Order: sequence, then structure tokens, then C-alpha cells
Amino acid sequence: MRLLVLLSAIAMPLVAWLSQRGMFGPDQGTVSDRYPTLLVAAGYAFSIWGLIFLLDLAYAAWQATGGRRREPLLGRIALPAALGFALTAAWMPLFSQGLFWLCLVVIFAALACLGWCALLLSRPGTDALAWAALSLHAGWLSLAAFLNLAQAILAYRWLPTGDMLGWSLALFATAAAVLLGLNQRMRGNLAYVAAALWGLGAVYVKQSRSGLDGAEAAAWTALAIALLLGLQTLWLRRRGGGMATPLPGGG
Repeated sequence: MRLLVLLSAIAMPLVAWLSQRGMFGPDQGTVSDRYPTLLVAAGYAFSIWGLIFLLDLAYAAWQATGGRRREPLLGRIALPAALGFALTAAWMPLFSQGLFWLCLVVIFAALACLGWCALLLSRPGTDALAWAALSLHAGWLSLAAFLNLAQAILAYRWLPTGDMLGWSLALFATAAAVLLGLNQRMRGNLAYVAAALWGLGAVYVKQSRSGLDGAEAAAWTALAIALLLGLQTLWLRRRGGGMATPLPGGG
């Protein structure tokens, strides 16, 4: 199982590289531009995948070597981590092909897998590398899944496309509930929150410059969620003494 974690971690940047070269169809940026929504983020935000892939690869190699192969917690999260990585890799060609309904199944399943890993790792005594890698990945997916959902709604016209503000605000509210709920369970997980704040800031930047109806309201909504998430994190960490940041060498 540890080898499967490593192989699936290698698959993510490999598939991303192939995807950017058009091996599966148009790249993600091209497809995304076809479906402008009130939740989409500025293009620079997706550079976070480079850091996510790097940390995931480091974690995957580390957990497969030495005494870590016998560490119970790492063994417990091996299967969901491998599934989360594999689903992340699978999402990219599916998105390039415009299979948005299948993308939704895949990205929410990946979020479930990696969110569960992040929850287990957000405790004293766990290793900082495992915690940072999987928490950052889960934090980004917690927002990206709803950006994907908004584009699916637009692509399939499941809801009115002329006036997107109403259902977009509902998606913002649901995303906020997921972010705040998981962050509460993880007692203020800095890596998880950092990824979410990065994405919310990019949504604000994109929507504040957008000409779509309702974009200004969407921009301020993203900023409000970011502020609320940041304040919640400060409160949780003050109350819990920063227990959600594992120390190097733990576990």
C-alpha cells in the first residue's frame, strides 16, 4: 500500500504535465475560460498545484521508507491518501474532455479521502510533513470542488445562467460551511486554511475585475469568507494552544 501511495503521487505531476501539453484535449485553463462563473479564481491561484505536488511527492517517498513503513497512523491513511492522489490525477483528463458530471464525482471523492487524512493528522504527535502535504491538498480541494460545481452548473444549464448570483451565493455558503466545519474539527489547521485563503483571495481578485452580473457581490463574499476563516483559525489556535500544527519528527 505504501508503494501505491508513492506511485499515485508520481502520477499527479506526470498527468498534469501531459495535460498541459494537450495530450487529453484542451488544457484546464482553456476549458475553464469557456465557462466563466462567479466562483472562478484568478489564473495565478492554480500555481498552488506545484507546491501541493511537491509536498505530496516528498510525503509519499518519506512514508515508504525506513521505520515509517511500520507507523500505524501512516498505515491507516495510506489507502485514502493513495485514492485521493489517484482521483486528483484522474480529474485532469476528465476536465479536459469536458466530462463535468464525472469530474464532480471524482473531485468530491478526492476531497473526502484527503479531508479524512487531514483530520487524522491534525493532532499532537503526528509528523509535520504528512500533516502539511495532505492538509494543503485538502484545503485547496475544499474550495476547488465548489468552483468545479459552479462550472458544471453553467455547462449543463442545471440552473439559470443569465442570473448566476443567487445560486452562486448558495455555493459560497456551502463552501464556507465545509471550510469552517473541517477547520473546526482540525482545531485551526494552518496548512488547510492557507490553501483556502489563497483560493478565496484569488476569487476576490478575479471577480473584482469581472464584467459578469453579480461579480462585485461575489468578490466581497469570497473576501468575507476568507476573513471569517482567518478569524476562526486565530480563535481556535488561541483556545487550543496551537495544537493543530504537528512538530517535525512527530509520529
